[in-house]
Amino acid sequence: MSGVLIVGATSAIAEQVARRYAARGARLALWGRDAARLAAIAADLGVRGAAAVEQAVVDLEADDLPARLAALAARCEGLELVLVAHGNLPDQAACEADFGAVRAAFAVNALSAMAVAEAAATCLAQQGHGTLAVISSVAGDRGRASNYVYGAAKGALTRYLQGLRNRLAAAGVHVLTIKPGFVDTPMTAHLPKGALWATPERVADDIVRAIERRREVLYTPWFWRWVMAVLCAIPEGLFKRTRL
Repeated sequence: MSGVLIVGATSAIAEQVARRYAARGARLALWGRDAARLAAIAADLGVRGAAAVEQAVVDLEADDLPARLAALAARCEGLELVLVAHGNLPDQAACEADFGAVRAAFAVNALSAMAVAEAAATCLAQQGHGTLAVISSVAGDRGRASNYVYGAAKGALTRYLQGLRNRLAAAGVHVLTIKPGFVDTPMTAHLPKGALWATPERVADDIVRAIERRREVLYTPWFWRWVMAVLCAIPEGLFKRTRL
């Protein structure tokens, strides 16, 4: 297997996906912000069977992203997969109080993911194959009072990926939009859990399966497709009365 790049590799979902590719003997590249955590994950993946693991602290909005990706593809003799998995969950109340927090939420959850995706699109299109998989969210399907800033950022990312998918279809590049529901990770540790919550392991299994089947959009777990279909079908006048 040629190279697998995971951006935001210290996230719980990304780490679980990396473990699955390590078990297949993949050559892995990990990008993130926490050098110590990246090194620990890389060591673990080596034990789990990865052919090679490299890690780097990367500015995801830097102008040298295309050059970095091209150099990585050359070292790996091509990239089979680029997974973009970074993001955060902004505090809605803080965003309402300070528009700077809104800008920061969009920078992390939309713009930096788009920057990586655009650079990856060029790289994969040049080689004529590969998969670009990007984690968005079910929150982007409909604006809700409880998290509309996060939802708007993820909604923008989802729409961007729709266009990118169309652009890359003729180049032989597969684009997968991943829409998780509630996932029990450190990012959501402060939230109460319930029946709709999934583990990072389950979501990772769904992601790997969707990549193999060349799916275009993945709701994970599966029932979120129908949950969001119902929520999106509620008329606006009625939806405003909910506490969602």
